[in-house]
Amino acid sequence: MRPSRAFLVVVDISGYTRFITERTLTLAHAEQVITDLINAVLDRARHPMVLNKLEGDAALLFREAELGNTEAARDVFAQVRDFFPAFHERLVRLRSERSHCDCDACSNIADLKLKAFVHVGDIVIKQVRQFEELAGEPVILVHRMMKNSVDRREYVLATEEAVSGAAFSVDQFQVHDEDLDGFGTLRLWLIDSADIPEMGIEMSIAGADQTHVRKTGAFLHLPAAAPSIMNRFRTMLSHIKTKIH
Repeated sequence: MRPSRAFLVVVDISGYTRFITERTLTLAHAEQVITDLINAVLDRARHPMVLNKLEGDAALLFREAELGNTEAARDVFAQVRDFFPAFHERLVRLRSERSHCDCDACSNIADLKLKAFVHVGDIVIKQVRQFEELAGEPVILVHRMMKNSVDRREYVLATEEAVSGAAFSVDQFQVHDEDLDGFGTLRLWLIDSADIPEMGIEMSIAGADQTHVRKTGAFLHLPAAAPSIMNRFRTMLSHIKTKIH
């Protein structure tokens, strides 16, 4: 168990509950679609952003960063920005690939949207068997942010700590005050993903060429030194797909 300071990101697919519960006869197709979309988003995550766990229609990622590391903060937001076009590109392909199927799930793929939540704070990282668990108030807060009064289905919602950590001007952000259970009313910042400032930061990925990485869509949110972790994740996804066929 060790203390750390980290940026926390939750990506969440909007419309998942209705997508599943209203389509009892097409559950298998619905789960396949959600798995493909989550996988497409995770393929854009780059080390040192790390996938911590899958949470149904959502995924929790984190990046450790010392206080004052503006470059790390901007890298986190840049990756969040990239998640959205990856999601939409896969959504378009799925609609085409499944256009022959008239089940409710395949017919309503276009209704799915993506949301992202960003926070930073002091957490504890602990090892539980082969799993790395995150604990601490920031972890609770970033999940509480998912239950909010935002009247959009697709957006990025970030805390003041996260936005100030990236030293962003808030001109393009919208203030959103939210009463979060256990935390009271907090000032959050709302923005469309495409409006996240592009800072032109060169982000190295274990020596890999960035242009090549973007073209191949390599699954690089885990370090090259830990292939067994990445393989376990791919195996888990394979098992999910096998079970629902």
